[in-house]
Amino acid sequence: MMNSTGMALFWIWPLLVVVGLVLLGYVLVRARSGTRTGASDAAGRVLDERFARGEIDEQEYHQRRSALEDRAR
Repeated sequence: MMNSTGMALFWIWPLLVVVGLVLLGYVLVRARSGTRTGASDAAGRVLDERFARGEIDEQEYHQRRSALEDRAR
């Protein structure tokens, strides 16, 4: 015979599996979307630095910034 503790554990395991699958899906989605924004942020910082050092002019800065934003979408 199964006591009340055994019955409680019987219902907890399927719930834990569902919660685990939801968390796994969330982590995978965040990891996938995070890569794109991370690369875009790094490129934006380099662009900002180049503009600050005077390597590129304002027109080129805005063109490249616009291209980066279009790519991130």
